[in-house]
Amino acid sequence: MAIEASSEAAGLRRIRLGMVGGGQGAFIGAVHRIAARIDDQFELVAGALSSDPARAKASAREIGLADDRAYGSFEQMAKAEAARADGIEAVAIVTPNHMHAPVAKAFLEAGIHVICDKPLTTTVAEAEELVALVKRTGKVFVLTHNYTGYPMIRQARAMVASGELGEIRLVQA
Repeated sequence: MAIEASSEAAGLRRIRLGMVGGGQGAFIGAVHRIAARIDDQFELVAGALSSDPARAKASAREIGLADDRAYGSFEQMAKAEAARADGIEAVAIVTPNHMHAPVAKAFLEAGIHVICDKPLTTTVAEAEELVALVKRTGKVFVLTHNYTGYPMIRQARAMVASGELGEIRLVQA
């Protein structure tokens, strides 16, 4: 299963993406926005970019989101975007780790695919709950491991796989 644009012209447009977290003062949100842009399959159209509603809206303005797509909370965003004809098709979760599960749950329950930064959750019980929810909703749930996309990591992997470095006995990162 894949996340795909929902219109008849799906191959001709980007997937409508929302983001939770990653606003002013956050590092990882910008990284995910850049990655989505490089991938060229997504268009960021909505966000709840901070747990502080004023900062969330200011952050959205800074990155060019429309005022009616800048939300003060993830709960408000999930509900509003699910109700829109042009609502987001997927959400990227780039919040502090303890918020991954409640945010993912809200969007899955709203019928929206989820792209979650690692870690999945902070407890096994939360992870099991999300697994059950994904099975029940049939929505795609993606857990990102961003470093696998870096050119130096890809090169190192290829060097190890080809035996170019010999037997690896210790890795320090």
